[in-house]
Amino acid sequence: MSVQVENLEKNMAKLTVEVPAEELDKAIQAAYMKQKSKISVPGFRKGKVPRAMIEKMYGVEIFYDDAVNDILSKEYPKAAQESGLEIVSRPSIDVVQIEKGKDLIFTAEVAVKPEVTLGDYLGVPVKKADISVTEEEVSAEIEKERESNARMVTVEGRAVEEGDTVVIDYEGFADGVAFEGGKGENHPLVIGSHAFIDTFEEQLIGKNAGDAVTVNVTFPEEYHAPELAGKPAMFQVRINEVKAKELPELDDEFAQDVSEFDTLAEYRESVHKKLIERKENEARRLKENEVIEKIIEGSQMEIPDAMVQTQAETMVDEFSSRIAQQGLSMEQYMQFTGMTQDKLMEQMKPDALKRIQSGLVLEAIAKAENIEVAQEDVDAEITTMAEMYGMEADKLQEIMGDSEKDSVKKDLAIQKAVELIVEKAQEQVE
Repeated sequence: MSVQVENLEKNMAKLTVEVPAEELDKAIQAAYMKQKSKISVPGFRKGKVPRAMIEKMYGVEIFYDDAVNDILSKEYPKAAQESGLEIVSRPSIDVVQIEKGKDLIFTAEVAVKPEVTLGDYLGVPVKKADISVTEEEVSAEIEKERESNARMVTVEGRAVEEGDTVVIDYEGFADGVAFEGGKGENHPLVIGSHAFIDTFEEQLIGKNAGDAVTVNVTFPEEYHAPELAGKPAMFQVRINEVKAKELPELDDEFAQDVSEFDTLAEYRESVHKKLIERKENEARRLKENEVIEKIIEGSQMEIPDAMVQTQAETMVDEFSSRIAQQGLSMEQYMQFTGMTQDKLMEQMKPDALKRIQSGLVLEAIAKAENIEVAQEDVDAEITTMAEMYGMEADKLQEIMGDSEKDSVKKDLAIQKAVELIVEKAQEQVE
């Protein structure tokens, strides 16, 4: 294999890779061996058709796709390493030459890690956050706790109000025909939650348990079911039950139920302290973000589009994993939200660019400040990771490769860079 590197504009590069004809033929033979049992030719038993016969009948290209995919999976990583480039995107592959008896030639366009010219990064001016906590904020936090400890009681003698939970049977019709997914029984619906479309919930306000109600709505123009998008619909609804929250009394007994404190006064003081701690953490996060944003603004770097695309794809994968943990597939998410893969990717790109810029400037700062990470710091971080995974630290050390350990070291250096710029930032009261 031979690799030629051509530097392109905007931190892009093109690798031209030549793979010997013998390797191409081996890959074609491997593809033939894999597929021959699936190919039927009159006069031959399945799996016994000679390769030459298949190529004569279907063309020599019949095994090219599988052969190329096999070669690329093996040869591109080697070519990337041999190029000496710090590649930061997935490759855009183009097969330039594929012909029996000749070398396979393919090109791979890739993004290369940009150089960063730092501006000022120490003593960056930032807004000083207000971390004071008012009595109203303490009361509001306690009220949230009361809400979460409320119990639902059946309402009698009054109509449905905002905030009530109604238990309903319903069936929806469009153009006089019941539609799929538009029927439910004993469904709990919080009035004001906007869980149902359009003005559905508002039309139940003022009604009573036992009432049969006709609800008229219009589906959104971008509704996930195209056959209903933008259409008017009618729901026949029966209100089976009306429930409301009953809040606990705000007294010492409440404090004992929701905390380790005996009195409401002690509980209130603990809430005050927690709010201050929360504001301090939030203030540090905002300060960190503001410092990094200002350093990015004062620095120079040219980010290739392919790098942003690759980062956005990674973020979509991360998002998919997060919602999967909640029991939701990407297909279901797309259906419920009316989102598409392309729209989601476009939404991710601004954050992808910011993530790239942040990483690049922090790496540059760590390099400029000669930030070193001791081996004991790396070991301590791996121990922390092992605890998260429920593993022994020694076992995790064994299975981690050098590149993964280097990644941990790099992350720790970036953390130190963040600590440095935040510590040196100049807070200003507005």
